[in-house]
Amino acid sequence: MTKRQSRGLLAIATTLPRVTATARDKRGLPEPALVEQWSAIVGKTLADQCAPQRLARGRGGTDGTLHLRVSGPLALELQHLEPQLLERINGFFGYRAVARLSLHQTAPAPPKPALKPRPKPTPQQAAALAERLATVDDPGLRDSLGRLGAAVLARARSDRAGSAGTQASDRTQKYEPGIPPQRRLL
Repeated sequence: MTKRQSRGLLAIATTLPRVTATARDKRGLPEPALVEQWSAIVGKTLADQCAPQRLARGRGGTDGTLHLRVSGPLALELQHLEPQLLERINGFFGYRAVARLSLHQTAPAPPKPALKPRPKPTPQQAAALAERLATVDDPGLRDSLGRLGAAVLARARSDRAGSAGTQASDRTQKYEPGIPPQRRLL
């Protein structure tokens, strides 16, 4: 029996860094944890306008150069903040992994669109859902199923509201025997 068979199923988070290491090293991509924790390292305001692009490691894995994508005018400010940023980045690694920053100016990132809140289920739907969930004994399961049911009902309600303005004939094609679907006229 080999080691792989005896360990059983593994979480993808445990095997992904090993599998992607060759590609990351070839392209000089930074550590995945650096990308994930970037906003915690440099702060949310800076993280919204700059991101790590690649990490060119020095000899022995220390004194590397971190290449950053930076939106327009922030590059000048980051040049002045470089000592503080290097201190934070190296504090994250726990050793002097980065000795200097290389800034690459790009267009500013477009603002992220705000998500519209989904409509809540009607009181009648909420009462019907609560009645169905009354038979579930486990309170944790009941809460989870309640949130799931409310999300499904809200989604169905928002889907109906979005298609309320279209007629049924607008959404379906008429059946005409002997005419291919792409040639049918509504």
